[in-house]
Amino acid sequence: MSFINNFKNANAMIIGASQGIGLGFVKNLLQDTRINKLYATYRQQQTVGELLSIRDEYPDKLTCVEMDITDELQIAKAVQQINAEVNKLHLVINCVGLLHEGDLQPEKSLRQINSENLLRYFQVNSIGAVLLAKHLLPLFRHKEPSVFATISAKVGSIGDNQLGGWYSYRASKAALNMLMRTAAIEYGRSCPHTLVVTLHPGTTDTRLSRPFQRNVPSDKLFSVERTITQLLTVIEQLQTGDSGQFFSWDGSKLPW
Repeated sequence: MSFINNFKNANAMIIGASQGIGLGFVKNLLQDTRINKLYATYRQQQTVGELLSIRDEYPDKLTCVEMDITDELQIAKAVQQINAEVNKLHLVINCVGLLHEGDLQPEKSLRQINSENLLRYFQVNSIGAVLLAKHLLPLFRHKEPSVFATISAKVGSIGDNQLGGWYSYRASKAALNMLMRTAAIEYGRSCPHTLVVTLHPGTTDTRLSRPFQRNVPSDKLFSVERTITQLLTVIEQLQTGDSGQFFSWDGSKLPW
């Protein structure tokens, strides 16, 4: 039996829900009758149009919350807002990630590295996630099966790194994996009914991957809908001992 087979009247939260994979999760979970309340966070008003339109269709089920995960005060405020309505969460998926942004691009060689860009990658891809783990922990301190998943990336695997390059992105995702692995151990003591995992979604046709899709075989470039289905299948099939693990989209475990 899967870990979350017993989901009923569950409360879910999608972090980074205004576009891409996050928005895909919102659309899917709104159709899931096991989900009672769905909280969706967004960072910028200018990119949130479609999410707010969906909220207007599901006013009783979907609540949108403005939150930048690089700002701990905003995280604390958002969690307080949720806690005022519900006292527990059963499924949280952190979809926030940074690969490129304006002049910020993955490095091809050491000469392109600078500390400012490195810090930006770590701030978004690594530190934000562990701050979420810190502030969400009280909402997972209950006795019902729950999952806290964070979108990572296979290029964050040290053991799998054969190509080099992309220093900041690789390192920030490797740090993310370590932080969530460590959080999983503490969650195991504080809220043992919650599994903490990191997930590699595969290359998905989103704004994040678009500049880097040229060499991706067509059968390895997934639509958002396919990625969501695959990742939810992985989550559905999690077993009690899987907390702290790093899973690929097909359910296989990835090396650290």
